[in-house]
Amino acid sequence: MRHYPIFLDLNDRTVAVSGAGESAAAKLRLLLKTAAAIRVFGTGPAEPVREWARRGLVELTERPLRSGDVAGARLLYCANDCRQEDERAAGLGAREGALVCIVDNLNGSDFITPAIVDRDPVTVAVATEGTAPVLARQIKAGLEERLPAETGKLARAAEAFRDRAAALPA
Repeated sequence: MRHYPIFLDLNDRTVAVSGAGESAAAKLRLLLKTAAAIRVFGTGPAEPVREWARRGLVELTERPLRSGDVAGARLLYCANDCRQEDERAAGLGAREGALVCIVDNLNGSDFITPAIVDRDPVTVAVATEGTAPVLARQIKAGLEERLPAETGKLARAAEAFRDRAAALPA
C-alpha cells in the first residue's frame, strides 16, 4: 500500500487551489462539502468557480498562485491544466508546508483524492493507487447503489447509543 488512507479534519482549516478552470471546479465540488476555508488562485475562472465566489463559498483571486498564498493552508490542490504551472505551484506549496496534490500526477503528489461515496456522516473512499481510476469509479457506483441515501440518518441515530454500546462486553 503506497498511500495510507486517512480522513483529514478540515474544520477551521484552509485549503488552497491553484487553478480556477474545470479541473479545479471538479476538486472544489468535493471540498465545498467540508468546513474548510477555500482559497482559489487562477485566471479565467470557470463559471461554477465564479458562482461559488459570488456566493462567498470560496475566496477567488484572479491571478496565478504566488509565494505566501499557501501559508497556513493544510492542503494545496494544483489543478491548472498546465504541467509547468502545476509543478511551479506545487513547489510553492511544499515550501510553505502544505500537503500537495497535483491533479492527474501521482508521482508529483503528496496525497491522492479517492473516489468518494458520501452518505454524511458515513463516507466510503475507494482508491486504486492511481492505477485504475475507471475501476474506482465503477466500484464507487456499485457502493452508491447499495448504500441507501438514509444511511447517514441511521449513523446519526446510532450516535445516541454509542456510550451504551461501548459498555457491552466485546
